[in-house]
Amino acid sequence: MPAEHHGSVNIPTLTATEPYLRSHSRHGVITAELLDQLGIPERTTYRRCQPGGPWTHLLPGIVLLERAAPTARQRVEAARLHTDLHGIVTGFEAARRYGLQEIPPDNSVHLLVPHEHRFCSVKFAVVERTRFFPEPVVVDGVPMAPPARAVLDGLRRIRLLDPVRALLIEAGQSGLCTADELAAELEAGSQRGTALPRAVLRELATDVRSVAEADSLAILRKSGLPPAEHNVRLYDAQGRYIAMPDTWWDDIALAWEIDSVSIHLKKPNYAKTLARNSRYAAAGILVVQTLPSRLRTDTQRVIDELKAAYKSAKERPRPKITVARGSHPAA
Repeated sequence: MPAEHHGSVNIPTLTATEPYLRSHSRHGVITAELLDQLGIPERTTYRRCQPGGPWTHLLPGIVLLERAAPTARQRVEAARLHTDLHGIVTGFEAARRYGLQEIPPDNSVHLLVPHEHRFCSVKFAVVERTRFFPEPVVVDGVPMAPPARAVLDGLRRIRLLDPVRALLIEAGQSGLCTADELAAELEAGSQRGTALPRAVLRELATDVRSVAEADSLAILRKSGLPPAEHNVRLYDAQGRYIAMPDTWWDDIALAWEIDSVSIHLKKPNYAKTLARNSRYAAAGILVVQTLPSRLRTDTQRVIDELKAAYKSAKERPRPKITVARGSHPAA
């Protein structure tokens, strides 16, 4: 077999067999043991992974059949091969694959393996042995821990309030998992590192609106808009109840509602939200609706939307709206 030359390293030419090797790989990732079975000696694999060679060493005995930084999927495949495919993906990598976005920066691949296995963590592969091994959920060919378990496995490894709160809120608002499922997972699984997630779940259970309200107040301060009122009751010219908006600019009749997907898009709340919006429209009130998750992830655009709505509301005649303030119940 002729040799390739990479600096001072002589590497046997394998160009003709590359498609064959790749067909036996997992997204371009393969073990040195399998390569040996396919006729590529371990010494050849080692040489091809040296600086200047065409392959990349990822984990002990695991290589990428190209000279490149591995993709997220290739890291997942390498980590699973490290556990002889016994491991399932959990934590932030699984949460990301479930579609969540409030993920702290983390390039590791967190894997759960049954407790009887003895695999160790190495480089980006974080291996956790567990007696609470869940039934995996397969997404795009990747076996993963169920959503509630995956989210909490990630959060158990950090000690910062804001990322914990943000991910738990997004997990609930997206419909990926409910507060009850998260609470049940906390009770059933390992207790290590659960104090902060427990505290946040209690906070959300007792006062879900408080987090969004605090974030909305921060946006209002940053926006430079005139002062607004909160949770006042609105009535039309005939004295009929319209709504109690989260934020209200009385001089121009502009309302701002922070509408959670998990609350406002569930029956019967969805029907109530539509009815509320119809009353706003009938009364001539301009209303801006914002998802709580955008208050942190899309702050400047939310501010721009509020300013544009404020400008439009100011330019049109104020509709005849009566405002009730105080602790009396809404009509």
